[in-house]
Order: sequence, then structure tokens, then C-alpha cells
Amino acid sequence: MAVTFLVVPQWQGSGSARALQVVDGARAIAGDLPAASTIEVEVPLEAGDDEGTGIHRFSSLRIVRQRIAQALEHVDGPVVAIGGDCAAEYAAIAHAAARHRLAVLWLDAHPDANTPSTSPSGAFNGMVLRALVDDRVVDASSVVIAGARAWDPEEERWVAAEGVASLDVDALREPATLADAVAATGADAVYLHVDLDVLDPAEIRGLGYPEPFGVTVAELLAAIRAVRERLPLAGAGVMEYAPGDAEAVTDDMPTILRVVGALTSGI
Repeated sequence: MAVTFLVVPQWQGSGSARALQVVDGARAIAGDLPAASTIEVEVPLEAGDDEGTGIHRFSSLRIVRQRIAQALEHVDGPVVAIGGDCAAEYAAIAHAAARHRLAVLWLDAHPDANTPSTSPSGAFNGMVLRALVDDRVVDASSVVIAGARAWDPEEERWVAAEGVASLDVDALREPATLADAVAATGADAVYLHVDLDVLDPAEIRGLGYPEPFGVTVAELLAAIRAVRERLPLAGAGVMEYAPGDAEAVTDDMPTILRVVGALTSGI
């Protein structure tokens, strides 16, 4: 079944000083995707307001979520979302979860498990995984966080309380261990979230939230392949590419396309 690429140049979910650069990042990646299989979602120009939610720019995020749901309404095969910020994946994961008994593998330097009341930034990209569980889009028992190394206290408390599986960077370097953890959820398909900051900053330049001591490109690709050998792909996301200039795009694009290739090969 063919892959559909969903390009979402959304910046409103980000709290980074480089937030607007994720728009450039999404469009740079889109330039190397097959046009016939690619849908670009229109993102509002305005920042938006919180509408009393405690989530910065929520009104624009809500509009994008609705537009993604509409764009995917008649898509049945795997969807690979290209961000933009991580908040753009909420509707893409909901789409996959409605069609599968889904495991969600969260490959990210950050667990994105805050709430509006605990978030230090108010940015929804730091809340999206928690929201997916709290809104019952996915079960906590179906989530595996891997490679996170920048935790807020509430995120640590929530993971412990809910029994969410969490593997550190060293465990992420063991593909079989990671694949076993995902298979242990009992899912029949997997959604692979890849925030590019799971990589060590030495591996890629265009990161809005770089965190040291991440994995290498080779280690990330091995992890993705191991998981895909165990479960079929329901969907995936490549998020938070924030290049500072055209030179960064030139340097980084081979790495990003290798990640996209590992996610989609054989489909």
C-alpha cells in the first residue's frame, strides 16, 4: 500500500526562538518528496491565541488539526507527516490510531509529556504525547519513549505513574531491545515519531532544541529498521527540522532523506 506524505509547515506549536524556521524545514524536505504522493496542509498565517486553554497559539493549532483530519479522511495507507513542530502530529496519530491497535514509538530528545498547567513554556509541542494519552487517542501502555534526555519533573512523574515504557539513549543503541519493547505493547502496527533532535547535534545542524549525547544517524536508522521488521508501519513523522540557512539544508538533507527512506522502504 502506497505511502502518503503529509507536509505540515506549522510553527505555532513551538516555543523555540527558531520556531519560524521549521516552516522552511518542512518545505525543504517537501522539495525532495514525490509530488504525486504529497499533500501540503495550509497553515494559518496568524499566530493565534490560547482561547483560555493555557496552550499558546491554540486557535491556529486547532485549525491545522481540523485541516489534517479533513486531508486524511479518505487516506487508508501509511501516512508520513513532515513538520513543522511536533504538535502537527496529533491529528496524524489520531488517524492511524482509528485504523489500528497502535503502538507509538516516541524517538525524541524530549518526552513531550507536559500539560498546560505544568509546561514551563506553554508550547504544545512539549505536551502533544501527554495530550494523546489524556484524550484517549492512544493508551499509555502502547507508548514507548526512546532517546529522551531532557525531562521536566512532571514528565518523569507521569511516566512513572502511568507505567509508560522509557528507554534511554544507550538502550536505543540496542535495536533488538527497542523492538522488543514496542512488540510488548501487543500492538498490530506502529507509529514512529522521529523528532530530529533525538540525533546528537554533531549529526545534524538544523535543530531548534539541540540536546547533547544523542544517537548517531547509523544508530537511529538501525533502530527504525529493527522496529519495522517486527511490526507494520501505520504511520510516521519527521519533525522539528529548523535550518538556519541554505547551507544547513544542503548539509542536512542527505541525513533526513536517509531517515525518510528507513521509514518507508519496502512499502
